[in-house]
Order: sequence, then C-alpha cells, then structure tokens
Amino acid sequence: MTAQDSEDRALVERLIRDRDPVAFHELYLRHTPMLFAIALRRVENVPDAEDAVHDTWVRGVEGLHQFRGASTLRTWLTGVLINRLRESARARKHVALDDVPEIASGESDFISTDVDPLDLSRALAAMPDGYREIVLLHDVEGFTHEEIGQLLGIETGTSKSQLARGRRWLRAALQPDRGNAHE
Repeated sequence: MTAQDSEDRALVERLIRDRDPVAFHELYLRHTPMLFAIALRRVENVPDAEDAVHDTWVRGVEGLHQFRGASTLRTWLTGVLINRLRESARARKHVALDDVPEIASGESDFISTDVDPLDLSRALAAMPDGYREIVLLHDVEGFTHEEIGQLLGIETGTSKSQLARGRRWLRAALQPDRGNAHE
C-alpha cells in the first residue's frame, strides 16, 4: 500500500465518520484530474466529461460506505465512473471517441508512431466495446490487469487476453492494406 493509498483511506474514514468537507476536498483534488481524463477520452465533449465526473463524485460519496479497501480508492472511483459512462452510452447508443494521443504518439509500444490520429480515433470507435475498454484502461490510463479485473468484474486472465486481442484488432484496422481484417 502506498502512502497516498493510506492517506486516502484515512480521508475516507473522516468523510464517512464526520462528513468532513476538508477530507472530501482533498480527495476531490487528488482524484478528479484522473477521472476527468478518463471521462474525456470516452465522451464527445468537455461538458459531458464534467457531468460524468460530477455524477461519479455524487455516487461515490453516497456509496462510500461500500468502499471496503479491497482495491485502491483510485480504482474504486474509476469503477464508479465507468459504470456511469456505460449507463450514459446505453442511453445515447453511440459514443464518439476523441483522439487518443498517447497511443498515436508512440507512448504505447504496440502501434507505430506514424499513425494518423483521425484513423486511430475511427479504429477505436469501430473496435468492439470489450477490446476498446481494456485497451484504453491498460495502455492509455495505465491500470494493471488486476485493477481492470476489479473494475470490470472479470478475471485477470480475461483482461490479458482481451488486451492482446484488442491490440491485434487495432493493428489490423490501422494497416491500410488490411483495414477490414478483424477477428
């Protein structure tokens, strides 16, 4: 357990026990930038991302008594956010993805650095939901397979295999001569 995880747990306890606004504010400052970055990559615009993060905090605080510490608070809050985004996506039936510059810039080692961001965005939008979610959580957001398993309620091995399949799917989609050669 990291020092931040220990501090988060202490702040959570203060928030639950005393409804301490200072504890909430500290948690908010620590975790909102990460939540917003995740939300912004999955929705069409800043206002929708802000709404998702706001709803995440409302739901998170209301359900904080359910946080048992089996995962980090970061992972737990991300799970709340992902569930909220899934609900929103089902309601809208279509979620456009913003460009994912971390992958296009070569920060992810499975795609070449000369990928056009628009092609990448289109490929991610066309990618099956299960693959896309795991590729984004692992390769862009930096979650481990264990954390992804906790977030999505799947086995670690499932996360690993979905990531491998998703990467293979994405590589095939981004090859000009094999753009439709998906699994």
